[in-house]
Amino acid sequence: MARINTNVSSLIAQHRLSEANKDLTVRLQRLSTGLKINRGADGPADLIVSERLRSEIEGISQAINNSERATNVIATAEAALAEVANLLTTIKSLAVEAANSGGLSKEEIQANQLQVDDAVASITRISDTTTFAGLSLLNGSLDYVTSGVPTSALTDVRIFQATFGTNATAPVAVEVISSAQRASLFLSTGSAALTSSVSIEVAGNRGVQVLQFVSNTGLSAVQFAINQVTDSTGVYASVVNGSFTSGISVYSSDFGSSQFVSVEKLSTPPGTFFDTYSAKGVTGALQRDTGEDVLALVNGTLALGDGKTVKLNTNTLNLELALSDAYAQTTGVRTFSITGGGAKFQLGPSVQTSQQISFGIQSIASPQLGGSELGFLSSIVSGGPNSLVAGEAAAASNIIDAAINQVSVTRGRLGAFELNTLQTNIRSLQISLENVTASESQIRDTDFAAEISELTRAQVLVNVGTSVLATANSSTQSVLALLQ
Repeated sequence: MARINTNVSSLIAQHRLSEANKDLTVRLQRLSTGLKINRGADGPADLIVSERLRSEIEGISQAINNSERATNVIATAEAALAEVANLLTTIKSLAVEAANSGGLSKEEIQANQLQVDDAVASITRISDTTTFAGLSLLNGSLDYVTSGVPTSALTDVRIFQATFGTNATAPVAVEVISSAQRASLFLSTGSAALTSSVSIEVAGNRGVQVLQFVSNTGLSAVQFAINQVTDSTGVYASVVNGSFTSGISVYSSDFGSSQFVSVEKLSTPPGTFFDTYSAKGVTGALQRDTGEDVLALVNGTLALGDGKTVKLNTNTLNLELALSDAYAQTTGVRTFSITGGGAKFQLGPSVQTSQQISFGIQSIASPQLGGSELGFLSSIVSGGPNSLVAGEAAAASNIIDAAINQVSVTRGRLGAFELNTLQTNIRSLQISLENVTASESQIRDTDFAAEISELTRAQVLVNVGTSVLATANSSTQSVLALLQ
C-alpha cells in the first residue's frame, strides 16, 4: 500500500539510526576515556563496586605511604641511637681507664672526666635535636604518659606499646602472686667463732673467691671477708637475729632464678662445725641455692618475671616494670593508668584500632639513662656523685653498662618494629593493592580490542542506517507516478 501521510519505514529507519548513533557515541566515549563505565547508566551495580574498590585503592596507597614514612621515622631515630651507643662505649673506656689510678695521674683522670662531660652533654643534645619533619623523636615526646604510678612499689615503668581503643586511658593493674627471692644459704657453726681452720669457696653470678680462715676466727670476720669480695662474687653476708652466735646468712646480690649462691668447704677438718643449710633450723646440709623470679599478673594476664622485673607483651600492652625490693617480696595489687602519649602509626586503609600501631620511644637524655638504683648517666659528670674525679669509676661503669643496655634494647625494639611490622605491612599492602587494582580495572577499564570491534560495527550500522533512511524518505515519491 502506498501512503504519504505516514512513512513507517522512515520511522523505523530513524529509530535504528538513532540507536546506532547512541551505540557509536558510547564506543567513542569509552575509547576516548579508557573507561568502560563513565556514568551510572553504563552499569549501576558495576559502578557501585568500582567506586568501593577505588576507595580501597586510595586507602591502601595511603597506608603504604604511611608505612614508608614510619620507616623513615624509625630509621632516623635508630641512626641517632647508634651515635649515642658509640658515645657510651667511649665513655665506658674512659671509666675503665680512670679506674687504673695506679697508672694514671690526677691530671689524666681529670682529662678523662672532661671527655666524659662532653660526651654526656652530646647525648643529651642528640636527645633534644633528633627530629623528623618537626617531630621530636628521642626527647620523650613519643613516650607514654602515666598517672598514679605507686613509686614506692614500681621503681621504673617502661611502656613500649599500648592500645587505647575507644577509651581515653588504659588502666594497668599489677598483682604479685609469688614473691621474688634471693638465693640464700644459712651458715652455722654453733658458736660465734670457727672452732677449726677451714678454706671455703664462695661463688655467685659474678665469680668465685676462695677464703681461708684459721681456728677461732669470729663469724663477724667471716662476714666481713665475704662482703669484701661481693663485687667479685655477687654474694654478701649478714648476721642472723643480730647475734653471730645464731650464725650468718649468705645471699645473692640480686633476685631471680638466674642468681645463685654456693659455699663449699675445700678443706675437711673433723666434725661438722661448719655447714650451710637452706635456712636456720632446717636439717640437711646444702651447698648451693638459687633465687626465684617474681610472679605477677598484669591486667589479669600472667606476666614474665625476671628477678624483680615484670614483662608483659600482648596485642594491646607491652611494658616492663621494675618492682621495689619490698613489693617484689610481698603479694598485693598496685594500679596506675596510661593517659596518653606514644607514637601512633596508621598502617591500614581504614581508620580503626586494629589497623593502627602505637609505639613508645623513651627519652635518651642523660638524666633518663641508667636507673634509680644504680644512678643516672647525669650523675657521672663533674660534680656528680658518681664522677671519675670522685673516685667512683666502678659505680660509673655500672651506670654506663645500664645505659648501653637501655639504648641497645631501644634500638632492637625499633629494628624489630621496622623489620617485622612496617616492612611486612608494606609488602602485604602492595600485594593487596595489586589485586584490588586488577579487580577495579576488570570492572571499569575499557577493553580496547572489544570496543574497537564494536566501534566498527556501530560505524557500519550508522552508515547503513543513513542510507536506509534516505531510501525510506524517497520511497513516497513513487506515488507521483500514479498521478501521471
